[in-house]
Amino acid sequence: MSQVSFQPARRVARAHLVALISLASVFLASEAASGADQPASATGPGSIAIELNKLEPQGNQCRAYFVVTNKNSTNYQELKLDLVLFRSDGVIGRRFAVDLAPLKPNKRTVKLFELADTACDDVGSFLINEVMECKADSGPVADCLNNISVSSLAKAQLTK
Repeated sequence: MSQVSFQPARRVARAHLVALISLASVFLASEAASGADQPASATGPGSIAIELNKLEPQGNQCRAYFVVTNKNSTNYQELKLDLVLFRSDGVIGRRFAVDLAPLKPNKRTVKLFELADTACDDVGSFLINEVMECKADSGPVADCLNNISVSSLAKAQLTK
């Protein structure tokens, strides 16, 4: 019986292992270069959270409480939203602008808005139709709507 040598098989296996390690190194290096492991930018998606917290009757009008959380180190000098109020039956009630600025870095703030001649029970939802102005200390912020996340603790909803 002749003895079989496994040396060539070991060399092939070792060559495959070296090739796999080389490929893994190249993959990891390309991921690091593309920024996959770097933190999101300061003005990335959801960096400003806007919550419709409650609606409170005030005579013949309704007071809306918004909790705005700036989750990053950007100081916003201007943040003006084009809001559309939908009545509880789904029909558009009115369109108006609200100014949420200034927004200090890493700060939670409460903003109040009076909805004249509107009963709170008539408010079905608010839609952030558009961001009219969005400016930080460094200048205008591009695609600010994408940086906003919305939620509601009230019966009425807030969407974008």
